[in-house]
Amino acid sequence: MTSVAGDRRMDAAPSAATPNFEDLYENAPCGYLVTAADGTITAANTTFTRMLGHSRSELLGRTFQSMLTVGSKMFHETRFLPVLHLRGRVDEIALSLQCADGSTLPTLVNGVYLEESGEVRIAVFDSTERRDYERELLEARRAAEASEAQVSILQRASTAFTLADTEQALTAALAESVREAFAASFTAILLYDDAGILQVATGTHPLVSYIHAGLDTPSTEAVRLNEVVTVSGLDELRARFPHLEPAFIENRLETAIASPLTDKGQPIGVISSFFRRTREFDPPLLELLETLTQQASHVLARIRLQNQLALMALHDQLTGLANRQLLQIRLNQAIAAAERSGRPLAVVFLDLDGFKVVNDSCGHAIGDSVLRQVSARLRSSVRTSDTIGRYGGDEFVILCEDTDADAVTHVTDRILASVKEPLEGVPAEYPISASIGVALLDPGAETAVTTDGILGLADAAMYQSKNAGKDRTTVVVV
Repeated sequence: MTSVAGDRRMDAAPSAATPNFEDLYENAPCGYLVTAADGTITAANTTFTRMLGHSRSELLGRTFQSMLTVGSKMFHETRFLPVLHLRGRVDEIALSLQCADGSTLPTLVNGVYLEESGEVRIAVFDSTERRDYERELLEARRAAEASEAQVSILQRASTAFTLADTEQALTAALAESVREAFAASFTAILLYDDAGILQVATGTHPLVSYIHAGLDTPSTEAVRLNEVVTVSGLDELRARFPHLEPAFIENRLETAIASPLTDKGQPIGVISSFFRRTREFDPPLLELLETLTQQASHVLARIRLQNQLALMALHDQLTGLANRQLLQIRLNQAIAAAERSGRPLAVVFLDLDGFKVVNDSCGHAIGDSVLRQVSARLRSSVRTSDTIGRYGGDEFVILCEDTDADAVTHVTDRILASVKEPLEGVPAEYPISASIGVALLDPGAETAVTTDGILGLADAAMYQSKNAGKDRTTVVVV
């Protein structure tokens, strides 16, 4: 009896485990539908109706193609159907379906074509999560590529900045780096000149006339606030800088950004970029701009310090004129140029009469003031191309290229008259005048001349003027 009962239980087990094929079809983990040869849907499972939010009756009789978005319809015609009929099946074709609520459902579609009946059996898989994942991967990849590109820009900029030994080279490298990083329509570097006015060092700045007119611009606001200033679109421009609208319209500009260049916290210039489209400046891009600005600021400060040291090495600290070392260099160059061109060169050697009495009686501060005032008068008495130097003490040398005897006489007459004018801080009883000696080089004479030789002749001529009564000029021709 027991054996018989056990056998019956064993016979019953397979019956209880028999699958419900209708349920497996209706509630399969993917949408399933069948279309006729003309694409009309003849069957669809419950999963597919839930995916789209349509009832079965709404789906039957419609074509599968009519359920697709516009882009997917084209892909269905050009990819899905040709491959299906050629190979008899397609796998993992990405198509987007229109849901009943108007939303779009991204899917992956497998299809089998039955040639005898023309019937197509289609499995539809919801790929929303996969699409989101792929989008995240794509965004991560783009972020990585952008980061890599920014690092590459910084590396190239760092190399260019390190190699730059002049302000011109540095500003050109900085402008190129910013243009590359931002793909700007215009980029310019502006630096403050000695008068405290922003001037274009390199690039194109469409608003420079507004800056020189004293009007507010993103560039001037950036240096005033000592922070990055952006203008994102014409609406913001009208609200903050309405007077700039004509220039923006004329140049077809939409967006602007400006970042100050600083040295020890003080603005020394500004980077300005303009765009002919609306731009958003995300944090990584702003961080890149800040890094480029900081690097360039440090290099600019270094270059200016080096220039200042070079200037100090070749110029007199009291008067700012060329010192003896620079005079030697310039005189060597002037002699060589005169010999090549055959044009005359005048070397003027000047000594102040009465300076020692002023220095001893009024003090060294007044003496220094006299030297500075005389230096300023010498500058106004000669051409800007002429070199003026303080040779030592109260002695000055002036190099006048392409200057003959008549021309140098006019120059020395102006110098004698200007030096005799009253000097600030010097009592009238201590007059100052000048004794001048001129060595005039005539290259046509074919006389070998050295720097020391022509300076010695000019110095000797000066002493002739001093011994002859002072306040006069003696000219010797070499």
